Amino acid sequence: MFSRIRSRWVIFAHDVAWVPVSVTLAYWLRFNLGAFPPKFIEEYFCFLVIAIPVHAFTFWLFGCYRGIWRFASIPDFLRLAAAVGVGVLVTVLALFMTIRLVDVPRSAIVLYPLLLLAGVGGARVVYRAIRDHGIRPAADMRPRALVLGAGRAGEMLVRDLLRHGPFHPVALLDDDRLKHGKELHGVRVRGRIDDLPQLVRSYDVSIVLIAMPSAGREVMDRIVRLCTDVRVEFRTLPTLQELSHGKADSSQLRPVTVEDLLGRDPIDLDCGRIADFLANRVVTVTGGGGSIGSELCRQIAAHGPRTLLVIDNSEFNLYRIEMELKNRFAGVNVVAVIGDVRDAALMQRLFARHQPSVVFHAAAYKHVPILEENPCQGVLNNVAGTKVIADVAVEAGVERFVLVSTDKTVNPTSVMGATKRVAEIYCQNLGRRTATRFITTRFGNVLGSCGSAIPLFEEQIRSGGPVTVTDPEVTRYFMTTQEAVGLILQATVIGSGGEIFVMDMGKPILIRELVEKMIRLTGKVPQRDIEVVYTGLRPGEKLHEELFYKNENLVPTQHPKLLQASSFPVDWSALSLGLAELTRAAEDGNTILTIDRLRELVPEFATRTDWSHHARAPHLRVIQ
Repeated sequence: MFSRIRSRWVIFAHDVAWVPVSVTLAYWLRFNLGAFPPKFIEEYFCFLVIAIPVHAFTFWLFGCYRGIWRFASIPDFLRLAAAVGVGVLVTVLALFMTIRLVDVPRSAIVLYPLLLLAGVGGARVVYRAIRDHGIRPAADMRPRALVLGAGRAGEMLVRDLLRHGPFHPVALLDDDRLKHGKELHGVRVRGRIDDLPQLVRSYDVSIVLIAMPSAGREVMDRIVRLCTDVRVEFRTLPTLQELSHGKADSSQLRPVTVEDLLGRDPIDLDCGRIADFLANRVVTVTGGGGSIGSELCRQIAAHGPRTLLVIDNSEFNLYRIEMELKNRFAGVNVVAVIGDVRDAALMQRLFARHQPSVVFHAAAYKHVPILEENPCQGVLNNVAGTKVIADVAVEAGVERFVLVSTDKTVNPTSVMGATKRVAEIYCQNLGRRTATRFITTRFGNVLGSCGSAIPLFEEQIRSGGPVTVTDPEVTRYFMTTQEAVGLILQATVIGSGGEIFVMDMGKPILIRELVEKMIRLTGKVPQRDIEVVYTGLRPGEKLHEELFYKNENLVPTQHPKLLQASSFPVDWSALSLGLAELTRAAEDGNTILTIDRLRELVPEFATRTDWSHHARAPHLRVIQ
């Protein structure tokens, strides 16, 4: 601390010393670098006596010593300019009041502030240049880096690397031809991104650094392909949304991920409206420990609900999200409950005790092949469980009930899709009969969610392959968990009840191409270093997913990424009877009858799975 105080006084003394120097230089220039005429000497000393204390005071008043010389920036120079300007005005006014500016050269009054600002400001510039470029790791001792992007992010990254970064930037590449030949902090823009292979060889580059936070899917894919072809390591700065405080430095460099390659446009949410809706409410999330449920908890907690009731039947998942929420959102009352949504008595007690006004129902079985082998459990969880929690919500007077659904409900070919479709139908028709507003949100695959294909592909790639893909032409819609949950919350606040909100998932992704990109992310070449094997579609899987039925009359909403599909009513008595029969068949373990009952409720349910080998599950008997 003493050294900092001492350093501040040294800088202050330096600046004050420049006052007489600048006044003397101004006089000297006025008299053509010659001696001062005798009649100006007395006023010259009067000038110094007034200017020195005045400028000392204004330098301190304007906080010119809060900054650090090594990091001197535009705000620091603006403070210096303001201090000099005010000091000049006060000095000239004082000279006028004392000696009426008699025998004070007017040119000296104009010159001395310019010289003073150049002296105090120039010293800072020189010091920063020396520290930034003179005291850093030797260039030949650090890996040589090629930086892609000569925009704002590239400039900040190069500046940070030159100062104290782990890499030595040797060249820049940018597709903007107007930037070619120009320099950022002495590092020249050498060409376009397509020139990367030549530059890597010419400059003996060890790593490529991507400083393009707004780069889209095509650009990132092209860069990864170029880097893989020349076998050079590559890293990237985060996206615009991820950049902390908009600043880019070497500490934020990270490996390129599959999310970067998908390159979806950022989603703008009406965060103010979402926050106003959730603040100080009691909110319930079922399946709160799962992929979607846990992210729902995070984003909801960030908006300050009075109580967040988290329900999950997995002890470990519940423990993990509870600890995270309590650590990150200390002001939110988090209530974590182990429970099954099929337990009507427990749900009734919880809702009676906490009186939630909003329920997000994310609890579901979702793994398609597993549910094809266990259709009865799929029905009991996805259908009967949804019915229980929806009925309890109505009884408790819940204001809004949001069902988290899936694109697999559209013309389902799997038990998973058919059970979720029944859940949709029940919630939509229950909403027509009650005061609770039922809202359905439907979207495709979520990147990195539990049980999704992406983690499996990553594990297969780490193991050296082969990577198994079902079909060369299979496509899927993808979005990140954060995107999906953000749109769920947006749908919640704009929905009035009864709507099916379909999320704009962009273009479907060809899984074969996605796998090839993921392999390239590891620096390997598909089919050369890692084999891709096609195994055929699994039971219940589609070649191409759909997001809505043709008769759902999709229309735009207030949000460009949300589309609204119209639901259609069914006969309530027939639906109730069909649900009861479906549930009884599932509880009885009768697979064939369960599938038949599912088909009755969802006539478009078309499956290729053969359940003939499933015998009726025997009842367990207690031996006396």
